[in-house]
Amino acid sequence: MKNLCKYAAEHWRALLLIIIVLFVQAYCDLSLPAYTSDIVNVGIQQGGIQDQIPEAVPAEEMERLLLFVSDEDRETVLNAYEEDDNTYDTAAYVLKDDVTESETEDLEDILDCPMMLTAGFESGSDMTTQIEEQLKASLPQQMTSDDMDIFDILQMLPAEQRKSMIQGMEDQMSGMPDTILEQAAVSYVGSAYKALGMDMDGIQLTYLVTTGGKMAGLALLGMAASIVVGFLASRVGAATGRDLRGRVFHKVVGFSNNEFDHFSTASLITRSTNDIQQIQLIIVMLLRIVLYAPILAIGGVFQVFQTNVSMSWIIALAVVLIALVILVLFLVAMPKFRILQTLVDKVNLVMREILTGLSVIRAFSTQKYEEERFDGANRALTRTNLFVNRAMTFMMPVMMLVMNGISVLIMWTGAHGIDDGQMQVGDMMAFIQYTIQIIMGFLLLCMLSIMLPRAAVAADRVQEVLDSKTVILDPTEPEKFSSDKKGVLCFDHVSFRYPGADENVLHDITFTAKPGETTAIIGSTGSGKSTLVNLIPRFYDVTEGSITLDGADIRQVSQHELREKLGYVPQKGVLFSGDIASNIMFGNPDGGQSEMVEAAEIAQAAEFIDQKPQGYESPISQGGSNVSGGQKQRLSIARAIAKHPEVYIFDDSFSALDFKTDVTLRKALKAKTKESTVLIVAQRISTILTAEQIIVLDDGKIAGIGTHGELMKNCEVYQQIAASQLSETELKRGNAADRKEASVNA
Repeated sequence: MKNLCKYAAEHWRALLLIIIVLFVQAYCDLSLPAYTSDIVNVGIQQGGIQDQIPEAVPAEEMERLLLFVSDEDRETVLNAYEEDDNTYDTAAYVLKDDVTESETEDLEDILDCPMMLTAGFESGSDMTTQIEEQLKASLPQQMTSDDMDIFDILQMLPAEQRKSMIQGMEDQMSGMPDTILEQAAVSYVGSAYKALGMDMDGIQLTYLVTTGGKMAGLALLGMAASIVVGFLASRVGAATGRDLRGRVFHKVVGFSNNEFDHFSTASLITRSTNDIQQIQLIIVMLLRIVLYAPILAIGGVFQVFQTNVSMSWIIALAVVLIALVILVLFLVAMPKFRILQTLVDKVNLVMREILTGLSVIRAFSTQKYEEERFDGANRALTRTNLFVNRAMTFMMPVMMLVMNGISVLIMWTGAHGIDDGQMQVGDMMAFIQYTIQIIMGFLLLCMLSIMLPRAAVAADRVQEVLDSKTVILDPTEPEKFSSDKKGVLCFDHVSFRYPGADENVLHDITFTAKPGETTAIIGSTGSGKSTLVNLIPRFYDVTEGSITLDGADIRQVSQHELREKLGYVPQKGVLFSGDIASNIMFGNPDGGQSEMVEAAEIAQAAEFIDQKPQGYESPISQGGSNVSGGQKQRLSIARAIAKHPEVYIFDDSFSALDFKTDVTLRKALKAKTKESTVLIVAQRISTILTAEQIIVLDDGKIAGIGTHGELMKNCEVYQQIAASQLSETELKRGNAADRKEASVNA
């Protein structure tokens, strides 16, 4: 997870913008339930009336309200209102424009009980009638009449008696929930507006349209924010994938053979493609979901506490249950995800081996065995995938059960709250929506947890490649090659062992290869011939001793400068997809047509190239699979010749050539390389008979150095090799040639 966050943090500017836009989206999403509650509570149940004190009230109603207000509060109320005889159908008191918010809150506290009492007495209920009869009975008969209502009676009561009676009524109402008082106040405001002749249907419609318009605007803004987040997240994910692929490729290109021994080719391909694709996908999901979920959840919790605190325990219960489910899934699934990536590597490895060696498999009729081997790797991957998918499949029903159970619990608790007058229907609906938003945030996180462990493992695997230490490095201050020496290659007491090996594979190798001369290296299989020439391009570094080229230790110059001087032809010819021309000029892309043709002619490749309809533009498929082994080898040789290097290295590069082509090629090559140093690793003595210097290796040690004739006299190992490859006639011819050469030199 740390690596995933590190990769995403590299694009911190886009991340900051995404977070800002996510807050905008969360604000929009969290505002909608509140507006839904307002539409239900205010727009439908309250008829669009949202004021808890009337902005305008008939003069007669004001007089009735003031009956239930103390003298001190009466002055406060009258100071907040002014008389208006022209605006409405009847004389009214209108709230002044300069009334502050704090003054409005004071008026609500003063008038909530009086408005409820006034509305109650105006309703003509049985209780009101009973109270009215009791008050009439307490007054002298001559002071009462049949047309008197309770408000007339209250006006006639002595101030102390009225105050005492009102205080008792207020004490009885003090235990009522605030919701009931608020509803009573809104109901009274509505009746007051109706008495003034206001259009109540218009007020309700205006409120519904206004609130609905706000909801539509917020929904559109939220949609736009979601689109922007998706766009930015996709760009960040794509950029992260691009950068990681570039960094991994750059790192792998700089690997020495030691690193390639540590990471298999199949594993590197998986890490460069599948693993980075997993990282790219999860970063998009992280930015769109993981960042948004906590913002939505925290905002939802805040809104829940604003809506109804008494049911907040339900949210806590839901969060605990979901957290337990996630924890169990992570503990069960996380180890399997790590195994999963290893099994993907295994399938890729087996498939690559089978496809690469298909001809050998068919030749030995081992298709059945290879099918079983692939089937075993495939079944192991399938079993692990099934386990993970079943574990994750279990998650969704559990989450839905939690969400539906929480919804039922909210409705059950909310219904009791509504029945007791502690909350309204709209509040319960908003609470359900907020709860669903909070749970959905966790649900999204749970869905993401299906991919997160696998992506975390993929990120670790990619980081393992990026963090790997490259053994072959350029020096901090590289030296330059001497300008007065061209192609002088010296091995000075060189020994080498592979990293982690117990014994050296090369022991105390010392020789000098000079320009204009051919130095051949021969020996039995496993004697260290290819290992020796692989030290020259620094595919490996020597363990002891040194190798110098043009007087400079090759470890003290840059790898680029070193390899610019070398023309390397590997044991196995390697071609790249493209055409023949691009492969020949691979090391000299600025070279001309004449150089390309000359290289092909020297390498004896011109004949088969000219026979192709497209000539040098003929396509070469991946790996050179559409040319023969001999043609592939000749094109590899032509590639080295076209580079015009100071040092040619042929690592058993003539093995696929017939004898005639071999002789012709070496003769043409001799003329081309008369000013260059040539090293040839060979299995056939016939290839190196004319070499000026032959090095015989035996078990990693030099068994002899000299010409063919010298070695035939004083090197037993070479004699054995020659005896196994050449006839007596060829041996005598070779000895005679050596004697002639010796007399000429004398």
